[in-house]
Amino acid sequence: MDIVRVTDNKKLFLDLLLLADEQESMIDLYLERGEMFALYEEGVLIAECVVTDEGDGVYEIKNIAVYPQYQRQGCGKHLIDFLFEYYKTSCRIMFVGTGDSPLTIPFYTNCGFAYSHRIPDFYIKHYDHPIIEGGKQIVDMVYLKREF
Repeated sequence: MDIVRVTDNKKLFLDLLLLADEQESMIDLYLERGEMFALYEEGVLIAECVVTDEGDGVYEIKNIAVYPQYQRQGCGKHLIDFLFEYYKTSCRIMFVGTGDSPLTIPFYTNCGFAYSHRIPDFYIKHYDHPIIEGGKQIVDMVYLKREF
């Protein structure tokens, strides 16, 4: 697997970005200010992530997505491990915000993240349509963190 930093034409990855964040206007809030990384295997795009520098050694994973046919094969974990190594000298806290979903929270806890805080009604207030995951409407944003 190869991971490359994407500096131009980040919107070319929109189909993959939308797997993790269903509303393009929300992606637009962080895409250009974030660092994007793409994971390829034998030249085939498998996954991507976007990380923002929030200042004072705090970074946030704003988007991480793996194409469905490659999910549950360790690709997302590989990308997270890469991020921890890439940011190890500049990062003191890495956050990730996700919906309150039994499909995503266990993934992040298995990657070394722990519960930090919750933003009630985030998805109701900021998205123009209901976000459904695992048959359940996602309402709150749950933040997890890993300290370095």
